[in-house]
Amino acid sequence: MASVSVDEAMRRAIELAARGLGTTSPNPVVGCVLLDEDGQVVGEGFHAYAGGPHAEIVALAQAGQRAKGGTAVVTLEPCNHTGRTGPCSSALVQAGVARVVIAVPDPNPVASGGAATLRSAGVRVDLGVRGDEAEAGNVAWLTSMRRGWPYVIWKYAATLDGRSAAADGTSMWITSEAARIDVHALRGTVDAVLAGVGTVLADDPRLTARNLRDGSLAIRQPLRVVVDSSGRTPADARVRDGAARTWIATAAEVGADPHGRVDLPALLAALHQRGVRAVLLEGGPRLAGAFLAAGLVDKIIGYVAPRLLGAGPTALLDAGVTTIAEAIDLEFVDVTQVGPDLRITALPRKREG
Repeated sequence: MASVSVDEAMRRAIELAARGLGTTSPNPVVGCVLLDEDGQVVGEGFHAYAGGPHAEIVALAQAGQRAKGGTAVVTLEPCNHTGRTGPCSSALVQAGVARVVIAVPDPNPVASGGAATLRSAGVRVDLGVRGDEAEAGNVAWLTSMRRGWPYVIWKYAATLDGRSAAADGTSMWITSEAARIDVHALRGTVDAVLAGVGTVLADDPRLTARNLRDGSLAIRQPLRVVVDSSGRTPADARVRDGAARTWIATAAEVGADPHGRVDLPALLAALHQRGVRAVLLEGGPRLAGAFLAAGLVDKIIGYVAPRLLGAGPTALLDAGVTTIAEAIDLEFVDVTQVGPDLRITALPRKREG
């Protein structure tokens, strides 16, 4: 068996980590590759679900005695505390691993310190290998841990001229079935799906993650959150159907902004306390505008249909922009065709000042 470089092993570890997206929260996604003294792969692992074995433990179990004197290549600094599982840093020391290569340090003050523990035990530790790639693969968790509120993705669907519905209010369906299937897969990767009460009253959405081909529910469902300042969500709304957990977030419970609406930073802080690390903001256009105006959106995913309406509601309302100099500038990071539609992914650029 040919040996592999540490760089190649880290690339593989990042691929492994991605397999845990949508199932590990509130924990991060992590991948690990173990190399023996000759640089041959003797173990692989990823963190599959919260409470389950960590990536390093899975890889060590595969490697057995072959881990001794070898190198562990891991996407995130090994944890250094005992929670539902033991500290991975101690497990690596006990296995006799001689070197640990880490892509990204752990920002969680509860679990960090693994690198220091390893070094104190005489293990060589290297940081930063493929750090940007590992960061991108774990961006929601890392962002939420560093600042104390979830990573927010605004998703919308619109025609090429920016309409989310026709002039008569009909909107089923703006985009294709392929795009809608893609959206349900996206819902499966986040911890919460968020919509405003206006969307609930107008469209009565389920906000669940489903298989559109047979209508079955995904095994793991995100928390459904309705931003409802004054508690107008009907008792028979489909978000109350019991198919998934639902939180009707009112101003009385969360806190109100100066206009009497739900305070959005307080809402995100409350979601973080509930273990939510990634939020998918699905509507409506007024709520999306409020999030953007407050600088609370981290990523935008737009599904754009090759259709024109010429009139009707737009996908976005007031976002705090009154002049072109105040426009929210974006960086396009991906454009992919999904069926006949385009999925455009963009990141808001940081404003100066």
